[in-house]
Order: sequence, then C-alpha cells, then structure tokens
Amino acid sequence: MILASASPRRSELLRQVGISFTVAPADVDESIKPGEQAVKYAVRIAREKARMVAQRTASGIVIGADTVVVLGGEIMGKPLDARDAVRVLNKLSGNVHDVITGVAVVDAGTGRESVKSAITRVWFRKLSGAEIAAYVSTEEPLDKAGAYGIQGKGALLVDRIDGCYFNVVGLPLSLLGCMLRDFGYFFFS
Repeated sequence: MILASASPRRSELLRQVGISFTVAPADVDESIKPGEQAVKYAVRIAREKARMVAQRTASGIVIGADTVVVLGGEIMGKPLDARDAVRVLNKLSGNVHDVITGVAVVDAGTGRESVKSAITRVWFRKLSGAEIAAYVSTEEPLDKAGAYGIQGKGALLVDRIDGCYFNVVGLPLSLLGCMLRDFGYFFFS
C-alpha cells in the first residue's frame, strides 16, 4: 500500500487499523475550478493524487484522499495564516457544516481504480472571540481544512456530528476498508 499524502493524521489512521504502507506524497494543483461543487472537487483531487503516485510506481495499491469543509456552499480548505483561521472559525461558530473527503484507490499495476466520497455533518457550538483567538494561538488549526482538528483541541469546538468521525479527521476508514476489500484486501485475518 502507498499513501499519496503527507498528512500525519491519515498515516496515523492507517496505522491504527493495522495497514502497512509507505508514504509518497503527490503534489497536485488543488485549485478549485469555476463552479466546481465540493464533492466533485474532493473526488477529483483524491483521484489526481492517487493517479500521480501510481504513475511513478510499477505495482502497489495507492490511496489518495482530499478533505474539505463546506459551509453554505463555500469550500474551506486549510487557512492561509492565523488571521484566515480566525475568519474561518468565526464563520463556523454556531453553524452546521459538512466535511467531505474524496477517497481514491488505484492499482498501480493494472490501472484499476475506485473513487468514492464520504460526508459528515458537524455542529459547532457558538464560540467567543477569545476562544477563537486562544485556539488559533495553539497553531493547531493552521494545517487543517476548516481550521480545526476534531482529534485534538478542536474537539472542544464541536457540539456533535452525524456521520463518520474518521472522515472529519481526514480519512473515512470504513469506506476505505470497503474499497480495499473490493481490491481483495481483508484486514481481519
């Protein structure tokens, strides 16, 4: 298995379920195309990452993923800086948003691929300006879509979720397990 991502969170999740893998990040253009909807965007980027890495290797199963946060149709990726993180968190405060992850699995040897997406709805509690500033000062939000990490201190911002928790972290494990099963991989034997 090859993970086409430098995300430490995705690596940690794969290790958590006992998947042996190597990391080979893909550097793709993550620009949003005009009028591109969030699910199509996340799936496209995941596919491009997996295909890029698959083209660089003769064999192996490549996993690509991309996670976005969507509020009112606006796709929110990683914040540009601390000021942008404050802006994003102010928007999410007291609102419901969706976390969408596109997942692509590509067999580098055959070119066979499967691409799917997962959506989790997340309710943020109302945050004060002081809470947002304090959270941003931890620097935890700076490398995460939507400017928060549910697996860290950002858990204190979330009131509840509907859907896969691991999707919010960055890799919907149950979905990935089903996709890998279709490629002949079973993890309980």
